[in-house]
Order: sequence, then C-alpha cells, then structure tokens
Amino acid sequence: MKKITLLLVFLLSFSAKSQELEMLLLAKGDANLLIKNYMSPVMEGMSYSLNNGWNHTAKTHKKLGFDISFTANIALVPSSKKTFMFNSNDYKYLTLESGSNEINTVMGGNNSSEIGIRIPDEDNYKIRQFTMPDGISNEVNTVPSAMIQASVGIPFDTNISFRVLPTIKTNDVKASLVGFGIKHNLMQYFGPLDKLPLNIALFGGFTTMNATYNLQNRDGLPGNNQETKTKFNSYTIQTLASLDFPIVSIYGGIGFDKGSSNLKINGTYDLTYTIEGTNTTVTESIIDPINMDFDVSSITGTLGIRLSLGFFKIYGNYTIKEYNTISTGISFSFR
Repeated sequence: MKKITLLLVFLLSFSAKSQELEMLLLAKGDANLLIKNYMSPVMEGMSYSLNNGWNHTAKTHKKLGFDISFTANIALVPSSKKTFMFNSNDYKYLTLESGSNEINTVMGGNNSSEIGIRIPDEDNYKIRQFTMPDGISNEVNTVPSAMIQASVGIPFDTNISFRVLPTIKTNDVKASLVGFGIKHNLMQYFGPLDKLPLNIALFGGFTTMNATYNLQNRDGLPGNNQETKTKFNSYTIQTLASLDFPIVSIYGGIGFDKGSSNLKINGTYDLTYTIEGTNTTVTESIIDPINMDFDVSSITGTLGIRLSLGFFKIYGNYTIKEYNTISTGISFSFR
C-alpha cells in the first residue's frame, strides 16, 4: 500500500476493497442497500472525525492574535457498527446461500457468507453467487482525519478559524478539505469574573471534504470511467469551558454534532450472469449504479488537556459521542 497522509487512510481503506465492492454491483437493484450496510461505519465515522479538533481552549485571542495548529483525529468504530444482519426479506433478488447472516462491515473482520442472486429474465432467471468482501479491521480499525488550522482574533472577543488540507493528487486519488469556525467569548459579560483563569465560549464549525478514487486503474470489472466519489459535510455547535494556567490548561465542552455524506460509484460496469439451468452466460452494462446518502447526529461531551511551552502548545482530548473520537495536535500561538 502507498504511504499517504493520514486523511487518505480513509481512502486507502476503501480502495483496498474497491474490486470486491464492484462485485457487489451484481446485486443490481439491491446493490445500494447492501453496499450502504457494508460501508456505513466508515462513512459515518468520517463525519464524526471531521467535527473534532477545533479547539484546545475556550479562551479567545486578543485582536489580531493568532495560532496555527496541526491536528489529527481518530473516530473509534463502535462494536455494534462492525457487523450488520443480512435479512433476505429486505432484498428483492438476494438470498443467503451459506455462512452467517451476521456479516462484517468494511470496519469488521473476515466474511464467509455466500450471497445468491436470482434476477428475472424474460421466461427464466439470471443467477450468480459471490462472497461478501472481508472487513479491514486487521489493517485499520479507526476512521482518521487530519488538517491544518489557523485562528485569528477579531473585535468583540471573537475568533474566526479556518482549516484546510490542500488538494492531494496521486495516480488514483484526489482529495481536499476545508472548514470554517467561529468562537465567541462569554466571560466578557460577567464583569470582574473575566479576570479568573476560567474561560467560557460558544463555538460553531463546519468542515467539508471531497474525495475521488479511480477504480479503473485496478483490476476490477470490465467497463469504462469507473470511479468513486465521496463528499462529507460536518457541522458542530459547542459550549466550551477551560481553566487556563501558565503551563497547563484543562478544557472541555458539550455540544451537538451533525453530518451528512454521499457515496457515488460512477462509470460503466459490465456484469456477467448465468441463465438458470443452462451453461449460457449473458453480459449487461450498468451506468453510474450507486448514489447513496448517510446522515449522523449526536450529543457530544469533550474533555482535554493542553501543555504550554511559551508559544508552543501540545494538546489532546477525548470526545464521547456515537463514534467516540480522540484528537491530538500541536499549535503555535501568539496572543
């Protein structure tokens, strides 16, 4: 596997299974549901991962004070999201031929379940079997993201923040990330209390990520212009509090995360089936077969610590939500 940035570990986890995911397209009308069940933890986990790492204090900069931070987040996939139940009644053309009906998702372990396909074709049926793709838990068991962030103080005890990962291009992958946030100091409204080391603030942030993976460069199904496209929009609103001492800051917050994402598999795919009861095969082409949406939301609670060595900061925090998330990073701050 290629050595790529932390953000692209997500894409690597997807591309590692891209050929097998193409085989799931044989399910035709049932493919959207089957792939959605299989891929949901990495799509949901990325939405939660992108919402983390915005703050390491509730304190705001003085006017034109600023910091530059480098943050890495990892969303922990709950055990309940590592499998899904295959129920034949949910599908029009699919049945479980052998193996367990508890199937590992992309973030789970190995699969042995054989899925049968039986699609009406004039006076007969087109049939095919495939084994569900294994999960990648032996290689990756969290959903990571990384970004560079800059925050600057503006009037009214307010910070604005920008986060980015410049467009990354390889032969197979193109990905980019941008985000915007705003933090407003509430201690200014409590008179002499603003002299305490306690800081309280409100924060809101938005992050969007787009990624494209070229399936055509892999040995997959015959066809043309094969690629996957993913898009993530993540939103967070938080109430922050911190105790800021010269060397150590303890910070935390409660809030609400929301995220929406989309997965598309585009291109032309040539699918081969056998006519039931014969040795005759037929090939059909499908175009842009997959377009599915994922939505998440969760109450959040964060607790973290930051060490300050002059303008250099080291920080880390843990956030409790549907996909608990760990964030860590370094910052260069000039107030």
